[in-house]
Amino acid sequence: MSNRYVPGATALYEPEFAADPHAAYARLRARHGAVAPVEVAPGVGAHLVLDYRAAWEILTDQDGHWSKDPRPWEASLPRTPEARGVLGMIGYRPNALFTDGEVHDRFRQAVSDCFRMIQPHRLRATVTEIADDLVREFATEGRADLVGQYARPLMARVINRLYGRSDASGRELDRILTTLSNAVGADAVAANEEFGRYMNELITAKYESPGDDLPSWFIGHPAQLAPEEVVQHVVLTLGAGNEPSANLISNTTARMLTDERYYSSLTDGALSTREALAEVLRTDPSMANYGPYFATRPVHFHGTWIQPAELVLVSYAGAGSDPAGLPAHADERSDGGAHLGFGAGEHRCPAADPALLIAATAIDRLLTLLPGLELAVPFDELTWRPGPFHRALAALPVTFRPVRPDQPGVTPWTSSKPSLSTP
Repeated sequence: MSNRYVPGATALYEPEFAADPHAAYARLRARHGAVAPVEVAPGVGAHLVLDYRAAWEILTDQDGHWSKDPRPWEASLPRTPEARGVLGMIGYRPNALFTDGEVHDRFRQAVSDCFRMIQPHRLRATVTEIADDLVREFATEGRADLVGQYARPLMARVINRLYGRSDASGRELDRILTTLSNAVGADAVAANEEFGRYMNELITAKYESPGDDLPSWFIGHPAQLAPEEVVQHVVLTLGAGNEPSANLISNTTARMLTDERYYSSLTDGALSTREALAEVLRTDPSMANYGPYFATRPVHFHGTWIQPAELVLVSYAGAGSDPAGLPAHADERSDGGAHLGFGAGEHRCPAADPALLIAATAIDRLLTLLPGLELAVPFDELTWRPGPFHRALAALPVTFRPVRPDQPGVTPWTSSKPSLSTP
């Protein structure tokens, strides 16, 4: 059991990495090949998989070389706040992300079944209602920060609706999950504890009074999840849905307002929002370096010896921009592109379709409601939040022609408040 820390390894948590991760991927690939040593927190090393084919091998794991259980690795971590801070994102929880075999299959079935209960047309209507309400708050100003004023509060409200919480609690949830995602020292440890309290309060309420929402569906699923298992699957799906989806909305909007292929499509329909989402999921996914895996035995993997319990992360961003290109088996589903942005294999994200629907609807509402939308600063002046796992804008300043909801010629801002499941 070991924490493979290599002095001088590229620190994924530093602002320098966040400013230009693709330059770092290129340097790492040139020096180390498909698998490179990195640091995810001070004193915490990992192997970062940069090659598409190598990433595919881990994600599909045909040979049984890899486990998702981080507990042996956790035991090897330094006892510093900085090192323990990563446990909010990689620490063991009894859920579908951190288990293998039959236990994972049982958990996975419950998650997949519950997400299939969300009706797409009702989810789209809910996102439209929330999007319109948020745009209404700044539409007359002619400028906005689409991270702080739109993407993040939108996702917090959508998630709260899906989980049977009020819109008012969205700000607290967003703050907790942002701190967890940043994975910085004692703040992340405290946020992990806050998140646990938030979840326990939510689940207690759902056991007492079930509703038409995901936690209640988990509780009532035939898999008969234990209370702690229910809590941990709410933790998993809520955390995976909020922060990454908000970043996907922001990152894709920035791409569409910068790349002339998409910018022209705002008027002539050259390329769609779904195509923009697929491209961002390939080259700049909101979870850029994640998918934690651990070797079950010593393995020589694409030129690197990896010992049991050493942390291996898949660089979805690095693999998607692999200069060797994407092989024929690359993921080409209805989301319109070939990418690993939602993972692959038995641990592929089971909520990919709802996530894409939410992001596409949120972006399309912006483009519909805000005429003349454009970046307020050049793309290369945008600031990216540091963090070892995510690709996240700190802000997305934009300008547009001020509008009023009742202005002649403006699309009517109608809304409804539907249930998200079958009747």
